[in-house]
Amino acid sequence: MPVFSQRVLDTIHSEKLNADRTFTVSLPNSYYKEKNKKYPLVFLLDGEYLFDSFNGAFAYGNYWDDLPEVIIVGLNQNKKNERVADSMLDADGLPTETGAAFFEFIGGEFMPALEKAYRISPFRIIAGHGLTAGYMNLFLYKENPIFNAYISFSAEFDEQMAEQLPAMLKTAKKPIFYYSASADGDLRFNLKGIQTLNTNIKAIVNPNLNYQYDEFKASHYSVVLYAIPHSLYHIFSAYQPISKAEYDEKIAILPSDYVGYLTRKYDIIDKSYGMKMPIRVSDFKAIEAAILKNKAYPEFEKLAAISKKAYPKSMLNQYHMAMYYEKTGDIKKAAKAYQNAYLMDEIGDLTKDMMLEKSDMLKSASKQAPKEVIEEPAPVEPEAPSEEKKP
Repeated sequence: MPVFSQRVLDTIHSEKLNADRTFTVSLPNSYYKEKNKKYPLVFLLDGEYLFDSFNGAFAYGNYWDDLPEVIIVGLNQNKKNERVADSMLDADGLPTETGAAFFEFIGGEFMPALEKAYRISPFRIIAGHGLTAGYMNLFLYKENPIFNAYISFSAEFDEQMAEQLPAMLKTAKKPIFYYSASADGDLRFNLKGIQTLNTNIKAIVNPNLNYQYDEFKASHYSVVLYAIPHSLYHIFSAYQPISKAEYDEKIAILPSDYVGYLTRKYDIIDKSYGMKMPIRVSDFKAIEAAILKNKAYPEFEKLAAISKKAYPKSMLNQYHMAMYYEKTGDIKKAAKAYQNAYLMDEIGDLTKDMMLEKSDMLKSASKQAPKEVIEEPAPVEPEAPSEEKKP
C-alpha cells in the first residue's frame, strides 16, 4: 500500500441521473498508515476547477498543523450545461426535474458510496462557486443536514433563498459553519443578493451558527483564490495550535483555570469536528507559560494528570510534577520527579540531559538551603507561543 497522499480519478453510475459521473479524490498522507483513523470530508461541486486550489491549501495548512488532514472529493460538472441542469430550481426555489435528481444523487447515492469506500468522519464540508454555491444551500433545508460546513463563493440565488436560508440557520440545533465570499467584480444582481443574505444572517442569534462573510476586490473568478484560505481558517479556527495572539488575548489574562482552558479547547475540537486528538506538546508549553507568568503553581498538578493521559511513556508528566513540587517548595520531591523523568522518553524540547541537570541542581541546592524555594532553575522556562514556525 502507498504511504503518501494520492489523487484518484473515479466514476460512479447514478440511477437517479441515469448517467455516469466522474470525480477526483485526494487521500491524506497518513491514510494507509493509520488504518483506524477517520477524516473529515471536503466535498466540492465544480470539482474540475476547485479541486487543485483546495488540495494545495490543505497541503500547506496541514504542513504547519493549522489545518487537519482531510479527504477531498471534487465532483466534475464540466460537461455541456451539466452544472446548469444539476442546479435547476422551480418557482419556489426548490430543486426540480434534473435539479431534484441531482439532489437525490448527492444524498442518496454519492455520499453513501463515499462512506463505504473511504474512512470519513461525521464532519463534512461542501463548497461551490456561483450557481452551485447557491444550490448547495438546499442541503440546509433538511432537518438533519448531511453537511456541517458550507463554503459559498459568489453565490447565485433568488430572493426567496435570501429569506429562507436565514430562517433555517436560525433554528439549527447542531453546530453549523457557514462561510460566504463575494467580489466587487461580481454581477450587481448577484452581489446585491449576497449582501442581503449577509444582512439577514448577521441578525441571527444562534450559538450553533459560526458565520463569516468577506467581500474582496476581485473578479467573480479570482475571488475563489482569495477566499479559500479565509474559509478554511474560519471553519478550523478551533483546531489550530495556540498562537501568540490566542495566548496573549485569551489565556495569559485569565485569573485562573489555565488547564481548564486547555481541556475545553480540545473538547471543542472533538465536538465540532469529530476528532479525538492528543493535546499538542506546544499547547502544553503555552499553558506552562501562563501558569508560570501568573504564579498559579498548584495548576501544574492538574496539568500533570492530563499530560500523563496524553503521553504516558514520555517524561512530560514527571516534568510537570517536578515543576509543581519545585514551585510549591518541596525541593526533595521535585528532584526525585526530575530523576524519574530522566528514565522516560524525551518529548518536544525536554531531554534526558535537562532532567538530570535539574535533578542534580535541586539536590545540591537542597543540601545548602533545605527550605529555599528555587524560583528560576536552569534551563530557561517555557515562553509564550511564538508565531515563528520552523520547517
